[in-house]
Amino acid sequence: MALKRTRFIFLRHGETEWNARGVSQGNVDVPLNARGWAQARAAAAALRGWGIATIVHSPLSRARDTASVIAQALDLPLHEDPDLREAAFGVQEGQPNGEWFGHWVRGAFTPVGGESFAVLSARALAAMNRALARDPLVLVVGHGAFFRAVRAAMGLTVDVKTPNAEPLLLEPPEEGEQAWRLTPLAVPALEV
Repeated sequence: MALKRTRFIFLRHGETEWNARGVSQGNVDVPLNARGWAQARAAAAALRGWGIATIVHSPLSRARDTASVIAQALDLPLHEDPDLREAAFGVQEGQPNGEWFGHWVRGAFTPVGGESFAVLSARALAAMNRALARDPLVLVVGHGAFFRAVRAAMGLTVDVKTPNAEPLLLEPPEEGEQAWRLTPLAVPALEV
């Protein structure tokens, strides 16, 4: 399955305490911390004027709350898709991030009770294509490991950490190009 070739903006949720401590979250519903709320407000300010028509988000509160701050600032409704949730990391959820993660991204390891990168990729592409079928310009608010699967479908380097609450403009490749163009959007300074 290919990713629908349309311009969109992706935003990883704001920071949580587990992000700050380097702990794997997966499907554990960890809330935003104070910095995460401030990041959501800064992202909302950065996204004004881009002509976003639709906001689709993960059901996990860290993504839903980030999307809610932006939706309020842009006066837009929210649309939730359960398949935009983060990868399930099984026994690794709640544990420090470690060497296992790189092996998981390469498809060489799946934590017990977790989701393989291949399974995540299929789910991610289906969810993204549903989101991108909505009125453009679509803002998708999701998760870091989830976005790695999307990056793979866009022909971009996969093993790259996506910063919290930094809007990324994604544009399909031009004729003769292979990879999508990814442009980080400037975010105002945080007010925590």
